[in-house]
Amino acid sequence: MVDPPIKARLDARGLACPLPVLKAREILNTLQPGERLEVLADDPIAPLDFAAFSFRSGHPLREKSADSGTFRFVLEHK
Repeated sequence: MVDPPIKARLDARGLACPLPVLKAREILNTLQPGERLEVLADDPIAPLDFAAFSFRSGHPLREKSADSGTFRFVLEHK
């Protein structure tokens, strides 16, 4: 099975906690169930924030990675 394509993107680099998660939540609220949001962030606490957000909101965190201080998250609207 092929993963659904990314429907929206958020470049939250340069934003500090809690702004990346708050902006991601705003965008996720505009998506349909199953659609995905890609987020780029460079706040060191972002991995913990997005894991907690995913758990509390129920929006699955489908992908996470890090490269040279930039974190990439893919969240799916539940």
